[in-house]
Amino acid sequence: MVKLKKAVLFLLSSYLLISAMLYLLQEKLIFLPSKLPSDYTYSFTQPFEEIYLTAADGAVLNGIHFKQEQPEGVIVYYHGNAGDLTRWGNIALFFVEKNYDVIIMDYRTYGKSTGKLSEESLFNDGQLFYEYALKHYDESGITLYGRSLGTGIATRVASQNNPFRLILETPYYSLLDLGKNRFPYLPVQWFLKYPLKTYEYISEVSCPIAFFHGTEDRIVPYNSGLRLFNSVAVDKNTFFSIKGGQHNNLKEFQVYRDGIHEILFAFQSNKSEDK
Repeated sequence: MVKLKKAVLFLLSSYLLISAMLYLLQEKLIFLPSKLPSDYTYSFTQPFEEIYLTAADGAVLNGIHFKQEQPEGVIVYYHGNAGDLTRWGNIALFFVEKNYDVIIMDYRTYGKSTGKLSEESLFNDGQLFYEYALKHYDESGITLYGRSLGTGIATRVASQNNPFRLILETPYYSLLDLGKNRFPYLPVQWFLKYPLKTYEYISEVSCPIAFFHGTEDRIVPYNSGLRLFNSVAVDKNTFFSIKGGQHNNLKEFQVYRDGIHEILFAFQSNKSEDK
C-alpha cells in the first residue's frame, strides 16, 4: 500500500511538474523569433519602404511595405511563427511579383520589433498595420493573408473590419485545439495564454475566405483547417486541398499557384466591374 501511494504521488508530482513547465515555456514553444540589430539593412529584389509603427503601449513594430507603380491591390500579410522579415519579406515577393503591394510586419520580439508578447497585443498590432493600410488604400482593395500562426491574427482583424478578401494558408481551428491534440493528457485549457480561437473570429468575418491546406501537414493538421472551413457557411468560401502538401511547401504545388491566381484574378475582375 505504501509503495502504491508513493507511485501515485510520484505520478501526480510529475504531472504537475510537466504542466508547470509547459505553462512557463509556452512562449518558447509557440514563438520562434530571430532577432535583427536595429541598424540592419534589408535587401529585396522589389522596391520597398521600411516602416515603424508605435503601439499604444509604446512597443515599436517594424514592417516592410512593398510598392508597385500601379498595383492591382494590397495584401496585408501576417506571417508564421519562425524567423523574421529577412525570411518573410522574400516569401511575400511571390505576391509582389504578381503586381500587388504587400505590407508585412514582424511581431513583437521578432526582428527589430520590440514589446512584450500577449494574445491581445498580437491582435492590436495586427489591427495597427491594418489601419496603416487604410491610410494608403481604399478598404475595398485590401486583402488579408494569414500564414500558419498568422491565420488567427488575420482572421481576428478581418472580423473587425471590412477587407475585400481573407486568405488563410495552413490555418488552425484554434491554438487551444492544437495544444490539446499535441498534449492530450495535460490540462492545456487551464494554462494556455494564447488560445487564438480562430473559429470564434471567423464567424464574424463578412468577406469571402480562401483556405489552403496540405494533406500531409504535420505542424497544423489538415483536419484542423478543414474543421475551420466547415464551421462557417461555404457559399462565399473556398477550400483548396493540396494533396501531398506539407506545412512549408505549398508554393511548390500547382493547385496552390492556380488557386492564388484564381483569387487574384477574381479580385481584378470585381475591381474592374466596380469602376
